[in-house]
Amino acid sequence: MKYKIINNLKLYLFVIALGAAVGVILWVFLKAIQLCTRLLWEMLPQALGGGAVASGGSALGAFGGNPAAGVVMVAICAAGGLIMGLVRRKYGDYPEELPVVLGKIKRNRHYDYHPMPVMLVCAFLPLVFGASVGPEAGLTGIIAGLCYWIGDNVKYAKSHAAEYSDIGAAVMLGTLFHAPLFGIFAVEESENGETPNIPKISKILLYGLSAATALLVMKGLGAVFGAAGEGFPGYEADGAGAADYAMLLPYVAVGLILFLAYLYSKKLMMIIAGKIPAVVKETICGLCIGGVALVLPAVLFSGEEQMGMLPDAFTAYAPAALIGVGLVKILMTTFCIEFGMKGGHFFPLIYACSCMGFGLALLVFGGAAGVHAVFAAAVVTAATLGAQLKKPFAVTMLLMISFPFRLALWIFLAAAIGGKVGALLGGKPHNRHNETQAKQ
Repeated sequence: MKYKIINNLKLYLFVIALGAAVGVILWVFLKAIQLCTRLLWEMLPQALGGGAVASGGSALGAFGGNPAAGVVMVAICAAGGLIMGLVRRKYGDYPEELPVVLGKIKRNRHYDYHPMPVMLVCAFLPLVFGASVGPEAGLTGIIAGLCYWIGDNVKYAKSHAAEYSDIGAAVMLGTLFHAPLFGIFAVEESENGETPNIPKISKILLYGLSAATALLVMKGLGAVFGAAGEGFPGYEADGAGAADYAMLLPYVAVGLILFLAYLYSKKLMMIIAGKIPAVVKETICGLCIGGVALVLPAVLFSGEEQMGMLPDAFTAYAPAALIGVGLVKILMTTFCIEFGMKGGHFFPLIYACSCMGFGLALLVFGGAAGVHAVFAAAVVTAATLGAQLKKPFAVTMLLMISFPFRLALWIFLAAAIGGKVGALLGGKPHNRHNETQAKQ
């Protein structure tokens, strides 16, 4: 009995330490991204006589006063792509996408941690140089690698390495998105809306301790040194009415169209990128990112900052403009991922779908769109992510970070429908290329 209590105490202390490590790594990584992005996209353009791009810059207006500054920014982005290409050519295809990371953890019960410095660099560069991707893929791989390194090098942890990896990945996702329940459902829920694999109470307790520690560490570091990214904004809504319910299925249909746009544009970009030599394709990607910064900066970066501007600003735009931004954002995301400036897709997809939802609300309801836009954005986003991820419980938990709880039922229904239809339309949530990677 005494030894059991001691072992349990060690286990609890270990997951608390793991949560603290996740919180520190996440805060340091995001803070570094924040500072470098501000330097590259705000301070440097202003020093060159242009305007800040990272904070929203409006089309060519960002460099309207000094076109030469725009040329310099394009050259810098191309240099970032070149560096990324050289690193990837020498060390491999990093960072791996989130389905690949989770697939390796589930299939192999191991994740290679030896290229950890490379993983950090490859997760960092695309985010700093404006790629339309999120940080979740690279960070989850880093934490998974850390857990297995601990398992291989700490005697006590060896027998629990797989469990620690599951907990670490779940805590990383939950803390990054400020949605702890999303983390555990993303790791534990099976595909296609089947009953989630609810872990044992003991594992839930371990996850809760680790997640709480990670969040506290993030909050503590933020209070002392400043927040490292604000995360997605929270939208407010008065509730849905009969007109919104009547639009539920059309919104779901649009969400499925966006899923197909993501799926097939990704396949197309993969085919095109496969015909271009390494380093060249990453340099091309950097050039395009720089060019897009001059024309449509709203589709760069992960998207959470731009999302915060939608509720107050969307009525100033034509519906076609918002719908177009949503579609271009998806194309830009798949382009960056397949051309080597890789990262996660959740952040940009949520922003793209929100733009589409706000645009549809304007199109359908006109001047009265304000009370309908959040419902439209929630359902479109849920249907798209449901079709892509095929985990409706995880999608619902994820979207609770931005959308009111009163919409949870409709979000779940849209995600469940999206998951079922998405399975028929596009098969698995990741392509064969990713499946092959996950088995390696």
